[in-house]
Amino acid sequence: MRSVLPDGSGYPDGPTTTLPDRVGTGIRGSHRFAGDDGFRRHPTTYELPGAWPCRSRSTLPEPTPSRRGRTVSEASRPSTRPRKSTTFTTDVPARLDRLPWSTWHWRILIGLGTVWILDGLEVTVVGNVAGRLSEPDSGLDITAAQVTGPGAALYVAGACVGALFFAWLTDRFGRRKLFMVTLAVYLAGTALTALSVEAWMFFLFRFVTGLGIGGEYAAINSAIDELMPARYRGRVDLAVNGTYWAGAAGGALLSVPMLNTGLFPADIGWRLTFALGVVLGLVILLVRRHVPESPRWLYLHGRGEEAERLVSGVEEKLVAEGAHGTGERRELPAPEGEVTIDESKSAGLGTIARAVVRDYPRRSVLGLSLFIGQAFLYNAITFGFASILETFYDVPSGRTGYYFAVIAVGNLLGPLLLGPLFDSLGRRVMITSTYVGSGLALFGTAWLFGAGHLNASTLTACWCVVLFLASTGASSAYLTVSEIFPMEARASAIALFYAVGTAAGGIAGPLVFSDLTKSGDVGDTVLAFCIGAGLMVAAGVVAGFLAVNAERRSLEDIAPPLTSADERGA
Repeated sequence: MRSVLPDGSGYPDGPTTTLPDRVGTGIRGSHRFAGDDGFRRHPTTYELPGAWPCRSRSTLPEPTPSRRGRTVSEASRPSTRPRKSTTFTTDVPARLDRLPWSTWHWRILIGLGTVWILDGLEVTVVGNVAGRLSEPDSGLDITAAQVTGPGAALYVAGACVGALFFAWLTDRFGRRKLFMVTLAVYLAGTALTALSVEAWMFFLFRFVTGLGIGGEYAAINSAIDELMPARYRGRVDLAVNGTYWAGAAGGALLSVPMLNTGLFPADIGWRLTFALGVVLGLVILLVRRHVPESPRWLYLHGRGEEAERLVSGVEEKLVAEGAHGTGERRELPAPEGEVTIDESKSAGLGTIARAVVRDYPRRSVLGLSLFIGQAFLYNAITFGFASILETFYDVPSGRTGYYFAVIAVGNLLGPLLLGPLFDSLGRRVMITSTYVGSGLALFGTAWLFGAGHLNASTLTACWCVVLFLASTGASSAYLTVSEIFPMEARASAIALFYAVGTAAGGIAGPLVFSDLTKSGDVGDTVLAFCIGAGLMVAAGVVAGFLAVNAERRSLEDIAPPLTSADERGA
């Protein structure tokens, strides 16, 4: 028998050896798949010694006799073990995007989205108790300027470090593991802050609290965007980030009775305020135990069977629940689109860095602009809001919480009411309008403040208008960077832009703004307002040119995975 090669030539006569076709097939529900891991594998190619590779079935020549008449030993020949293809195709992302809104999505939203309430609570509590902490009987030898200046800056610095460190772990070990760890770090830092008896302890534990909150930003935004259907992603992400202000309102209202010396001693009330944050965190921890891992992360990390089981289970449950609770079986639309992954490719830190800087430079400029603008506005100005009321309008420290609660409501309503427009009118229009609009409104507020036309109530009303738009824009910054970069770099990209933008505006901002408000000079405060307004307008102009039209599109369509077999993902 002669072994024929692709070009028509052949080896010396000899029996042929045929390798079995190892491509398996199967059916599960309405989705075709192949192999044990639930993915449809590409046709297998075997590379055999001394011959051109061929598909699935190959021929091998008889062992060649040596000059002495003996055959070459098996050990001396290259291995003839077949090598399987490293690519696989999956429709898991498309199946997640086609899902109708359900109680499954609500559970994820409650378990993950509520963490922003904690951040809002933390930042607001510190701003409101700054005056009380500086009083002689507070039990802590610290000044109000130290609380809103170095104390606030250390909290933000911890958030930047935590975001970068935990984001790397999030992309490596999964979303679910890390959003449990980061919440635990936050709980520890907040509890220890409540027990501080020295200024250095307060500073240290604020840094630890920031570590946990920073890690939450990367892990939570990644998980939410990867689990939500594409047509709801914009409004859901904005609403989640907007809940920061629900925590801010709660912190402002809680600080009023807690700082009332008629109810609690001066050295106890502020400690109980921080302790309430720990209680809320423990409740969130219990709810979060039921949030699953991201199926998108699973299939990229060799856990295809688990991703398939998770998505199939959700689909079966939604079909069984029926359409709109009527009890009738619901027919899910067919998934549109697939993604092919090459497992031989790796996405290490170097690959991720090159993707963010070299492959997506315009998107990187966009992300930095949005984060710097919103970070300075919020971390600089709102950290010192209580100080402005106390310094310029003689508002008692125990009553600043009422004013801030009103502002927080305006902030919360912005993302909730304007969020759906990000999925209908589009990202570019809405990001640009909210950034530019809030900046112009802040310029107007600065002029009115400098001219002496405002009192504590009217200043609060102006801030409600400014931050109704600004909070929507700030929330869209997190939405933007979480959806415009590849899957493998998602958490790292969020952390990178959060850290760089927040370091520029959130660390330098409070330090500068603390000195400006401490001077008691109206002109200094006006200058701080104008700097924040200018950065917001500039970021809006950048968005007008560089924003990505990501509305209602799959994440894999916006930015293919780095390990995609498609050339765009190379």
